[in-house]
Amino acid sequence: MIYGIGIDLIKVARMQEAVERWGNKFLKRVFTEEEIAHCYRARNPYLSFAVRFAAKEALIKAIGTTAGASFRDIEVLNDELGKPHITVTGKIKVFFDIKDIRNAHLSLSHEKEDGVASVVLEKK
Repeated sequence: MIYGIGIDLIKVARMQEAVERWGNKFLKRVFTEEEIAHCYRARNPYLSFAVRFAAKEALIKAIGTTAGASFRDIEVLNDELGKPHITVTGKIKVFFDIKDIRNAHLSLSHEKEDGVASVVLEKK
């Protein structure tokens, strides 16, 4: 059973401006260490940061609240085949447990200027 869906679109230039202006202070507030390392290994780090930020926003839209959580409670990485996936911790994990949300399906896409993420949350 579907609990919620969310989608978010972001301009890659907006993410690049934030990273260039605020640097590690911004990155460490929004992304986990593993996400930061993954993005800097990418051909275009700003695009990689942008779609991960969009995924976090899409997840928040899918649950309908921030649940008082930090962006760092949502981690977006890729599996060994390159498929993106979401892992939740902290207050978001507690929210998932209370609402019996068992799967967060994620799709990411991008072009040179834009990134988009879609999340579908599935209940048990």
